[in-house]
Amino acid sequence: MDREAFQREHGIIGRSLEMQEIVDVVQQVAPTDITVLITGESGVGKEVIARALHNASKRSKKQLVTVNCGAIPEGLIESELFGHEKGSFTSAVESRKGYFEIADEGTIFLDEIGETPLSTQVKLLRVLESGEFMKVGSSTSRTSNVRVIAATNKDLQYEVQQKKFRPDLYFRLRSVNIVVPPLRNRREDIPLLIEHLVNDFSSRNGIRFEGFTDDATEIIMNYRWPGNVRELKNAIESMMVLENGRRLRGDDVRKYLKEYQGPVADRNLPVVSNKTVEQAERELIYRALVDLKGTILELRDVILQGLPVHADATEVKAGRSNGNGTLTLDEMERRMIVNALDRNKGNRRLAATELNISERTLYRKIKEFGLQE
Repeated sequence: MDREAFQREHGIIGRSLEMQEIVDVVQQVAPTDITVLITGESGVGKEVIARALHNASKRSKKQLVTVNCGAIPEGLIESELFGHEKGSFTSAVESRKGYFEIADEGTIFLDEIGETPLSTQVKLLRVLESGEFMKVGSSTSRTSNVRVIAATNKDLQYEVQQKKFRPDLYFRLRSVNIVVPPLRNRREDIPLLIEHLVNDFSSRNGIRFEGFTDDATEIIMNYRWPGNVRELKNAIESMMVLENGRRLRGDDVRKYLKEYQGPVADRNLPVVSNKTVEQAERELIYRALVDLKGTILELRDVILQGLPVHADATEVKAGRSNGNGTLTLDEMERRMIVNALDRNKGNRRLAATELNISERTLYRKIKEFGLQE
């Protein structure tokens, strides 16, 4: 099957060089049982690649089980993955199969694999190596013939260096590593995505849409899309519904794009293309810090203005200033979380999505900074 036909069949949208290379790799590895690690920012479409790998494999007639590792509480993740026996813990009123047992003969997609606890990572490694696992509360080994595909928006190599991820599991997972680039690095794919998203939403909801003017399309292509394809999809659907299907101009589109700054939004910073995830994350952090500089300075002034007349910047509460009047990274992080929660009216799921972290990480940070209500 040629590349374009493969893309149509499996819903992979894009003609950029980066997407062509990804499709070529998917076509090569899909028929095998090799483990694949998919990396990329939140919302780039890692699950689309995982589904293509499964649907083009010899296991396609069996089940694809998707597991969001970041959404499962730490105390329950082993029970969810491997199952449990009746009475193994307080709420275990009956024996239950885990995802690995359910996915037997098929494929299991472990999304947000970087969020799994170290204790669980040991057991995941055992399944990958031998196919063996034990239910919680059982002393009997079971086996599962399952292909493993994992995904993460973290740099696992960095996590290994920080001793937050096991090196043996990392090397076992990345037999093949597919890096999905952010939408801002494949802008030529945006018109194709717009067309696909409009047609799909129109057919599912019976909505007619007259389309975008050229300047509106240009604005959409110049926007950085921090939420990637997921954000683009939500924006397109909102425009179609709230604007009653009329043809949209540039000014109409701007209302739906947060902090739109036009083509100069990149500020001449390096563009990431097929770089390592670590490099991409560093660039994102740098961009965020540049954007936040003015706000941080304003916040610092507010804090200092609230001090007594003769107070010095070093008198700011310990841990919130580094002694020279600037905020520490911890305080910056705390305030970003507070602001995200305020903007989303306390909805932690939406706040976590905005901050591009998992809900579990957000809960941990809220506890760490004492932000519980």
